[in-house]
Amino acid sequence: AQGHGAKGDNIYEFQIEFLEPVEPNPVCRVTQRQLNITVQKKESNWWERLTKQEKRPVFLAPDFDRWLDESDAEMELKEKEEEKINKMKIESRVPKDPFKHLKKGYLAMYNLVQFLGFSWIFVNMTVRLFILGKGKAHSFYDTFHTIADMMYFCQTLALMEIINSFIGLVRAPLIPAVMQVFGRNFVLFVILGSLEEMQSKPVVFFIFYLWSIVELFRYPYYMLSCIGIEWKPLTWLRYTVWIPFYPLGGLAEAVCIVQSIPIFSETGKFSLGLPNPLNVTIQFSFLLQIYLIALFLGIFVNFRHLYKQRKQHLGPKKRKMK
Repeated sequence: AQGHGAKGDNIYEFQIEFLEPVEPNPVCRVTQRQLNITVQKKESNWWERLTKQEKRPVFLAPDFDRWLDESDAEMELKEKEEEKINKMKIESRVPKDPFKHLKKGYLAMYNLVQFLGFSWIFVNMTVRLFILGKGKAHSFYDTFHTIADMMYFCQTLALMEIINSFIGLVRAPLIPAVMQVFGRNFVLFVILGSLEEMQSKPVVFFIFYLWSIVELFRYPYYMLSCIGIEWKPLTWLRYTVWIPFYPLGGLAEAVCIVQSIPIFSETGKFSLGLPNPLNVTIQFSFLLQIYLIALFLGIFVNFRHLYKQRKQHLGPKKRKMK
């Protein structure tokens, strides 16, 4: 090699006759500080010394940070073998699930069906909005009559998420799943489904649209996770899109409940009259006012849960200490 030293530019060379054969093509790497040459043995065995000559050349010095004698090498190899055996013992103790692939197939199919259902809702509503225009009646006021059947199907099917969490089929916590599914189904079946006066209100459009936007990224993310695929842009969208749309969806649900309270008060629907001397009647509209408080508490709990999930999946990775 050519190098610049204390005596100026010079050609440097050296020869080493190793004790046993080595690979003919060493790996060379040049750094700002030095030249590293890695020579590989042809056979992985222990050498008594490095060179054929018993006396080590003067210019060679061992790197004691990387030095390993025969006893150390045997100990290290023994530790690795013991670690491997212990790992195999632990794995053998864990019972194998014969239905593992069946469960994954069911979860992948469930998420696919839900994704297709909410995609149909989103596309249908988007097309109607841009074709009919927001100033025309059908784009907002006819949403329930055109979309409700598919939304009924998707939200009824969503009850399986509670069952999946309850029986341990998925690792999702049970309480957030119960709060979201029952909260949505309460608005869909009890408020909108039972009051024709509510079905033609513009708030229905915003509720359905906001629900579908969030699910467009949640269900495909879980579907790919079931088959061991992670797509980073989708992961980012799944744990980011909810930040604006989840609170907006909760606000739309609250507006819907507020608008329904006078109708329930007027009609007395779902109100409960108790047989007593004072003829006390429990107004359903009063229960809705209490439910509004629970709704915002539920939004806070779920928001906190989703934020923790986002930090877990998108936050800075902790470095493992060696």
